[in-house]
Amino acid sequence: MATQKVSSEILSEKDVVLQSVKEGNNAVSKFVFKYPPHMRKKCSDRTLKYDEDGDLILERREEGSISIEHSTCTELKLVGLQIWRGALLLGDYILSQPELFQNKVVLELGSGVGFDTIIAGMIAKEVICTDVDLGGILKLIEKNIESNKSCIKCKTCVTELNFLDDSWNPTIMDKVKSIDVIMAADVIYDDKITAGFVSTLARLLNSTDARHRVAYVALEKRYVFTIADLDAVAPMYEEFLRCIDRAALDWKIEELKLDFPQYFKYDRLKQLALLKIEKRS
Repeated sequence: MATQKVSSEILSEKDVVLQSVKEGNNAVSKFVFKYPPHMRKKCSDRTLKYDEDGDLILERREEGSISIEHSTCTELKLVGLQIWRGALLLGDYILSQPELFQNKVVLELGSGVGFDTIIAGMIAKEVICTDVDLGGILKLIEKNIESNKSCIKCKTCVTELNFLDDSWNPTIMDKVKSIDVIMAADVIYDDKITAGFVSTLARLLNSTDARHRVAYVALEKRYVFTIADLDAVAPMYEEFLRCIDRAALDWKIEELKLDFPQYFKYDRLKQLALLKIEKRS
């Protein structure tokens, strides 16, 4: 029986990427974004500059771009090799709320191809980028970070963190005490993975050295119509909430308004959600 494969809708949306070229079995896509006001170049030097041909050099930083190598179609267990809408939503939030990430140590869970690690790397003090070491994903993250090193202004660390394995490696154990912000995008798509994610997040938020640690989780509520409910429901999102309830986690969960600026090009659907999660004082 053939393995069922899935594809992200991102590349089918108009103008989401500037270009997408084939790279072996993958694609390399260039994602264009508008620089937020705090990142636009302030030029106090009004001296006109010219190139070797005598043409005026115009210094503009209205737009930037990042290049990401990724798969275009995978089986379910390898969907992290693709790019999904939640990653772009979280990227917008990072760029629009720099004060939440600036000078902070950020941990990304289920980083996929490293998209949001690269965005956070423009602002944060350090970014720890993690995922399960499956399908060459950690090497792909490192490759994407290297391809965008001119954008990244801070230290980055790529290491494995498997939601289904409680034995964390020495790198994670060494870094965990310094983490200020946790972020994740599009990691809620499978019952077992969702339960593992909640368990991992609980370990990070509830640890004695957590201080005031906060998590931002971006996701897409994928609705399906069921006969049992006679209604459209978002089963994986609801399973995520059930996992939290079953574990009796005393968390404050706030679904943030999606009224912050959109810097990347994608369809910001009403099904997208961004959750702020923190342990109650």
